[in-house]
Amino acid sequence: MKTAARVFLGALAVLVVGAAASWFSLDKETRGLLRALPTNRDVLFWTQAQRDAAFRAMDRIPVLARWHTIAPGATPRPLPPGPPLALGLDVDAFMAGQHSAALLIVQGGRLRLERYGLGFGADGRWTSFSVAKSFTSTLAGAALRDGSIRSLDDKISRYIPEMEGSAYDDVSVRQLLTMTSGVRWTEDYGDPDSDVARFNNHKPEPGVDALVSYMRTLPREAPPGARWHYSTGETNLVGILVSRATGKPLAQYLQEKVWQPAGMERPATWLLSRTGQEISGCCLQAAPRDFARFGQFILEGARVNGQPIVPDDWLANATTKQADIGRPGSGYGYQWWTRDDGSFGARGIFGQGIFIDPRRQLVIVFNADWPSAQDAQAAAARESFFRAAQQAVDAETAPPRQ
Repeated sequence: MKTAARVFLGALAVLVVGAAASWFSLDKETRGLLRALPTNRDVLFWTQAQRDAAFRAMDRIPVLARWHTIAPGATPRPLPPGPPLALGLDVDAFMAGQHSAALLIVQGGRLRLERYGLGFGADGRWTSFSVAKSFTSTLAGAALRDGSIRSLDDKISRYIPEMEGSAYDDVSVRQLLTMTSGVRWTEDYGDPDSDVARFNNHKPEPGVDALVSYMRTLPREAPPGARWHYSTGETNLVGILVSRATGKPLAQYLQEKVWQPAGMERPATWLLSRTGQEISGCCLQAAPRDFARFGQFILEGARVNGQPIVPDDWLANATTKQADIGRPGSGYGYQWWTRDDGSFGARGIFGQGIFIDPRRQLVIVFNADWPSAQDAQAAAARESFFRAAQQAVDAETAPPRQ
């Protein structure tokens, strides 16, 4: 999540002078961001106004980033409107409290709520942060079904030979997906000495991917599979592994496996690291309706023309608890946050999310700019919104009282 911000902001100081050619293609808020460049290199320390402008423009500020584009297909999947869902709460107040850019509910395949804020709209692209992890997971499943990944029990050094001799040498693809490698990693969004910060100052050996170069220096902290520990670095390794196994950039593989066959409506973009690899733990930019289409695609079994793009048992495993995260009723699957009630979701800092409840045929998409990367009050309010949506669906399907 933070990894992306540090990677692309590092080029700011030397490239600002060359930005004039693209200046007039930027919207007013984005121009405002360029007039008030942050003095640090981390999105976590941008002002709220800077984030409001930048989260919708990560891929339209040339001084900040490079990216790959994911093209949509010729025929978008319809999202037909349905009757408004009776949520029993003040949606305007909820969105204001979330500092929300977009809020969508798809239920039973119909769009039952679609609201926007912060001057954002349906045609824009908002950044995902760690919501991208669940896209990366799905691509790993596709590579497994295609035979590019032989087995989840393979050691990752089979696909990334540079990891041989490191603490990751004995880690399996499955353990990487569930973040149970046992390798030390600190993911502290406010600590400049955390691994995400140190990684971005790491100088890789010539010809070695920057992330691989850094990750292979990390020490072992626990036996593989012994404990869960959240690590964006490991999702970035999953992305490298999938790209190596398939021989394709992640953006291209996503376009082939999901974006076009699932009927996405608008182009998406994926930011690149300084060594040209998609930052697979972060930084996929897409339109809110296409985030909703992805949720619906997963809800329906990740199928194209009736055939799943992932192994038959993939989603059952990916979206149920594979690792205990120490929180009753919750767990972690293959890059999905899971709940014991059968629902699951993708989450990113500053309030991004895709919430999926198969039993109620419910998909909820959130794009926001919380006041901080992790906000307990905003997170609790969002949980309450989940429950209100579930209760609203239940009320519709409850038998009439006699």
